[in-house]
Amino acid sequence: MKSKSILSILSIMFILILTACGGSNDNGSEENASDSKKEDTSYTVEHAMGTTTIAKTPERVVILTNEGTEALLELGVTPVGAVQSWTGDPWYDYIADEMKDTKVVGLESEVNVEAIAALQPDLIIGNKMRQEGIYEQLSAIAPTVFADDLRGNWKNNFELYSKAVNKEEKGKEVIETYDTRIADLKEQLGDKLTMKVSMVRFMAGDVRIYQKDSFSGVILDQLGFARPESQDVDDFAIKGATKEQMPLMDGDILFYFTYETGDGAASDLENEWLEDPLFNNLEVAQRGEVYKVDDVIWNTAGGVKAANIMLDDIEKTFLK
Repeated sequence: MKSKSILSILSIMFILILTACGGSNDNGSEENASDSKKEDTSYTVEHAMGTTTIAKTPERVVILTNEGTEALLELGVTPVGAVQSWTGDPWYDYIADEMKDTKVVGLESEVNVEAIAALQPDLIIGNKMRQEGIYEQLSAIAPTVFADDLRGNWKNNFELYSKAVNKEEKGKEVIETYDTRIADLKEQLGDKLTMKVSMVRFMAGDVRIYQKDSFSGVILDQLGFARPESQDVDDFAIKGATKEQMPLMDGDILFYFTYETGDGAASDLENEWLEDPLFNNLEVAQRGEVYKVDDVIWNTAGGVKAANIMLDDIEKTFLK
C-alpha cells in the first residue's frame, strides 16, 4: 500500500512539474510577444524630399538651419551638432548658454558632411532650399528630414521639426502659447494696429524694403498691423532699392535693421541713407518715428525664440 501511495504522489508531482514547465513556456512566449511589440518604436515623417522612417525617438540630432536650432531648443532638444549662427561666435548670444556642448558643423550654406558623420547622429534635419544637393550624402549617414524653405511663417517648419524628433505634443504646446501671446498683444495694441509699419534692411551693397512674406512681415500680419501700400504685398521684399524709391519706405512708424558682417560696409550704407535729405524729408522721419532694431531678431535668425523677442520689442515700442 505504501508503494502505491508513493507512486501516486510521485505521479502527481511529475504532472505538476510538467504543467509548471508548460506554463513557464507559455508565459515566456507571451512576454516575448509583448517585448516584440514594445520594440516597434519606429515612426514615419513626410517632408520636402519624400518620406523617412525613424527607428525611435532620436537622441543625437544634427540641425542644419538657424531657425531649426531655435526650434529644437524650444522643444527641449539640445542638438549634438548644428550649423553656426550667421553672425554668432559661434552662436547668437541669446542661445549661447544652451548650445555650449553643441559642435559646429559648418554654415547653412556650407555644411561639413565629415563633421556630421563624426558625431554619429541618429537624425539629421536640414532644408531643401539650402542643402538639397547633399541630401543623399546626409541620408547615408542617418535618417534625414528636410523642410522646404526658410521664408515666412516659422510655424510651418516648426511643426515638421516636432514630428521629426517625436515631440508633436510639446510642439503643439509651444505654438498654442505663442498664438495666445499674439492674441493678447493684439488686444493690448488696439487702435495702434492702424499705424502703417514700414520695414527696411541695410546690407552691404543692398537696401531692401520688406513686405509681408518675410519673417517679421508675417509676425506684423499676425498682429494685424497695417502696412504702407508698397509693403502690403504677399512677397518677400523690394530688393536693390534705390534712393529714388525712398518714398516707398514712408509710413507711420519705421523699423530698420542692418546685417553687418564685420567690415563696416552695411553700417556705412545705413548711415548714408539715414543722413540723406530724401530720407529726412519722409513724414516718418520728421515725426521721429524711426527705430533701429536687431537684424538677428527681426530677420536673420527666423525662429521661435527670435519671434518672441521681436514681440518683446513691439511691446516696448508701442506699449511703453
